[in-house]
Amino acid sequence: MSRFRGGGGVALKPENSLKRAEELIGVGQKNNALTTLHDTITNKRYQRNWTVALEQVMYKYVDLAVDMKQGRKVKDALINYRNTCQQINVGSLEEVINHLVDVASERAEAAQKEAQSMLDDMGDLEAEASPEEMVLSYVSGEKSADRTDREVVTPWFKFLWETHRNVLDVLRNNSRLEALYAAAAGRAFAFCQKYKRTTEFRRLCDILRNHLQTLIKYREQAGRDRTDLSVPATWEIYVDMRFNQLHTACELELWAEAFRSVEDIQNLVKESPKGIKGPKASLMAVYYARLTQIFTRSEAKLYNAYAWFRLFMFSKSYNKNLSQNDVAAMASNVVLAALSVPPYDAETAAGARGEEARINEQERGNKMAAILGYNVDRREGRALLTRANLLADLERKGLLQLVPPGIKAIYTAIEGEFNPLHLCKALVPLLDSLPALGESLAPTAACPAGPSAAALDAYVPYLQQVALVRTVRQLSEVYSVMRVSDLSSLAPFGWTFSQSEALILESVRHGYLHARFDHRNGTVHFSGLELENERVKSHISTAAKRLAKALLLIAPKESAATAETRRLAAIRRALESAGEENSRALARKILIERKKEEAERLMLEKELVLEQQRAAAEALAQEAEERRQAAERVRREEERIRKEMEEEEQSRLRAELAARGKKIGEGEVVDMAAMKAELQREEDIKAGEMRRKLTKLAKLMDHMERAKREEEAPLRAEEAINRLKDEEVAWAADQEAAKVAFRAAWERDMDLKSRIARMADEADSYGAAVQKRRAAELEAMRRERELAREQAREARREDREMTRKREYVRRCRMEIEEKRRAEEDALKKEEDEKKAREAAERQRKNDEIAERQRQREAEIDAKARAERGGAAAPPAVSSREAPAPVASAASGGAQKGGYVPPHLRNRSGGGGGGGGGGGGRDGGGGGGAYRPPAERSSGGASRW
Repeated sequence: MSRFRGGGGVALKPENSLKRAEELIGVGQKNNALTTLHDTITNKRYQRNWTVALEQVMYKYVDLAVDMKQGRKVKDALINYRNTCQQINVGSLEEVINHLVDVASERAEAAQKEAQSMLDDMGDLEAEASPEEMVLSYVSGEKSADRTDREVVTPWFKFLWETHRNVLDVLRNNSRLEALYAAAAGRAFAFCQKYKRTTEFRRLCDILRNHLQTLIKYREQAGRDRTDLSVPATWEIYVDMRFNQLHTACELELWAEAFRSVEDIQNLVKESPKGIKGPKASLMAVYYARLTQIFTRSEAKLYNAYAWFRLFMFSKSYNKNLSQNDVAAMASNVVLAALSVPPYDAETAAGARGEEARINEQERGNKMAAILGYNVDRREGRALLTRANLLADLERKGLLQLVPPGIKAIYTAIEGEFNPLHLCKALVPLLDSLPALGESLAPTAACPAGPSAAALDAYVPYLQQVALVRTVRQLSEVYSVMRVSDLSSLAPFGWTFSQSEALILESVRHGYLHARFDHRNGTVHFSGLELENERVKSHISTAAKRLAKALLLIAPKESAATAETRRLAAIRRALESAGEENSRALARKILIERKKEEAERLMLEKELVLEQQRAAAEALAQEAEERRQAAERVRREEERIRKEMEEEEQSRLRAELAARGKKIGEGEVVDMAAMKAELQREEDIKAGEMRRKLTKLAKLMDHMERAKREEEAPLRAEEAINRLKDEEVAWAADQEAAKVAFRAAWERDMDLKSRIARMADEADSYGAAVQKRRAAELEAMRRERELAREQAREARREDREMTRKREYVRRCRMEIEEKRRAEEDALKKEEDEKKAREAAERQRKNDEIAERQRQREAEIDAKARAERGGAAAPPAVSSREAPAPVASAASGGAQKGGYVPPHLRNRSGGGGGGGGGGGGRDGGGGGGAYRPPAERSSGGASRW
C-alpha cells in the first residue's frame, strides 16, 4: 500500500520502480519514467536502508537525467542518496557520482565530435554560402562553426559544468565524504584545464573558497559529520586541493587567480592543527616555484627575488637529489633576481606620497613576507623585505660561491665597484653571455623550478636598468653638472635618450637621486642629496639642544636639598593618588575600548553600506555598459551591412559600365545618381527604337496575312465539302459495327445469367452469414470501447482524488509549519522579554548596591576626617577629662561598625575600630585587622 512520502508522489519499491521506468522508456515516456524513479529515491521509507536495487535505480536515474539535461533533479537525487549512503556505504555514492561525471563527460565529448563531423561534412569549401547562411551571419555576426558549437556543443558543456558544481555542493563540509569532495574538485580542475575554461575555473575557485570560509566561520557549530580542520588528515586533504588549484591556475595562466590560491594556502597554513608545522616538503617546493612564476609575470622584482631565495634554501635543505647544475642554476637565479631589484624600495616612494600610502605599502610588504614564509612582527616599523637585506643574506649564506664566475662578475660590477665611467660598458659582455650560460646550466628533473631555471637572459633588461641607475648615482657623488651626451655614452645598451631619461626621473621620484635636466643647455645637474638630507634630519635635535641651554640661563639650577624634598613630596603625592589614578585609568581604558568597539562597529556598518552601494553602482554601470555595447554592436552591424550593400552596388555598376565599354579608374568612386540617370537615358533611347521597329514589323505582318487568306479562301471551301462526304461514309460503317458488337455482348450476358441463376440461394445465405458475423464484431468493439472509456474516466477520477489528497497534505504541512514557526517566534519573544526584565532588575539592584556603597564610603570619609581633626587639636582639657573624647570616639566607632581605611587604623592617638572592636587604654583600635586573643581582652569590648 503506497503512502505519501518526501517524494511527493506514489513511490514504488526500487525493483518495481525500475521495471516501471523501463516500460515507460519503451513507449517513449521518459519524463514519466524520470518522475517515477525520482519518487522512489526521495521517498523516506527507502532512505533508511541502502540496497543494491536502490543503487540500480540511481544508475538508471542518472542516465535518464543526463539524457534530458535535468541538472537540478540530479542534485536533489544525489542529496537524498547521500543521506542514505553516508552512514552505510560511501563507496556506492562514489560509484554513482563517478558514473554521473563519466556519462556527462562522454556526452560532451560526443557533442564536440558531432560538431566537428558536421564541419568536416561540408562539400565544397570554395562554394559560396547559401542566402540563409548569409542572412544569419549578417544578423548575428556568427560564422557557421560558431553557430554549430553554440547549438550542439555549448549545452552539453554547460550541463557538464553544472554537474561538477552540483557534486561539490552535495559533498561539501562532510567528514565522511572528504575524499570524494577532494576527488570531485580534482575532476573539476581537470575539466577546466582540458577545455581551457577560464571563466568556469574562476567560479570554481570562488565556490571552493566559499565552502572553506563557511566551514571556518561555523566551526563552533560542529555536527556529527561536519568537517574538522583540526584533524591532520582533513587539513592535508584541503591543502592538497589548494595546491591542485594553484597548479591549474598557473597552467591556464590565470596569474591573479593563482595569487588568490596562494593566499588560500596561506590561510590554511594558519589553520594548521597542533603538531603539524606546515605542508609537505614536496608541496612547499612547488609552492615557491609557483611563486616565482607569479611574481615574474607581475614584474614584482623584489618578491620574485625573495621567492627564488626561499625556493633555493628550501630545496637545498630538503631535496637531496639536486645535482651541481641544479644548485648553480637556482643560485644564479637568486643572485640575478636580487640584482634586478631597483635600489630604491617601494616604501620610500609611498612615504613620499603620504603617510597613508606608506602604511598601506608596509602592510602589503608584511603580507608578502607572510606569504613567503617569514615571521612578521607588525609592531616593528621597519620593512622586512628589502633589497639590502636580501643581498646581505646572499653573502651570509654563501650563494656567491655557488654561482658561475660570470654571475659573480655581474654582482661585483653592480654592487662592489665604484666605477661610474665604465660600469655599464663592463656589463655588456657579461650580459651577452647569459643565454649561453643558462644553456650550460640546464637543470635536471629533480630541480623544482623546472626549465625556467635556465632562462637567465630574462634578467638582462632589468640588470641594464639597475646598472644605469647605479651609474647615475655614482656620477652624482662625483660631478655636480654633466653633459647629456656624455651621460648617454656611458650606457651602451642601445637605448634612446628618452628611455634613459624616464628611468632616471623614476629614480628621482623615488628619492634615490637628486638630478635636474636642462634641455636648453643639454646638461644634467646633480646636488648633494646626502648632505641636504642630514641637515633636514638633524635640525629638530639641534633646536632642542639650544632651547635646553636657553632654559638653563633663564632659570638656574636649584639646590640638591630642595630638589630632593620636592622629589619626595612628588613621590608621596603619587603614592597617595596611585589607587585613584589606577581606577581612573582602568575606567578610561574600558571607556576607550568601548569607544573603539563602537567605532569599529560603525566603520564595519559604513563599509558594508559602501560595499553595497559600490556593488549596486557597479551593477548599474555594468548594465549601462552592456546596453551601450549592444547598441554599439547594432550600429556597427547596420553600418557594415550598409557598406557591403554600397560595395555590391558599386561592383554591379562597374561591371555594367565595363560591359558597355566604359573604363573606370582603380579606386575611383562611381556617382550612382549620375550613372543611373545616364543608364536610364540610354534605356529610353533603345526602347524608342525598339517600339518603332515593332510597329513597322506589325504592319508588314498584317499585309502578308491578308494576302495569304485571300488566296486560300477557294481551296478551303473545296476541302470542307470533301471532308464532309468522308465523315458520312465513316459514320455509317461505325454504326453497322456497333450493332454487331452489341448483339454479341447480349448473347454472352444471357448465357451467363442462365448459368448463375442456379447459385442465387447459396449467395443469399452466405451474405446473410457475413452480415451477422460483422454485426457481432461491431457489437463487441462497441462494448470494448465503452469499457475503455469507463476505465479512462475511473483513472481520471483517481488522479483527481490523488491530486486533492496531495494538495490537502501540502496545506496541512504548511499550516503545521506556520503554527510551529509562530510558536517559536512567541517563545523567542517571551524569552527576550524575560531576559530584558531580568537584566533591568539586575541593573536596578546593582545601582542600589552601588548607591549604598557610595553612601557608606562617604560616611567613612567623614568619620575619618573628623578623627584626624580631633587628633590634631591641642590638649586644652585636664588629664582627667582627656580620655573621655577617645572613649566616645571608640564607642561611636564600635557602635556603627563602619569601615576604617588601613592608613588610619594604627595611629598613636587612638581611634574607633571598625567592625573589629573599640578603642582601649593604649589608644589602639581593632581597625578591622586580625589580633590574637591575648591582645583583645585589655583593649576593650570586641564585636565580630
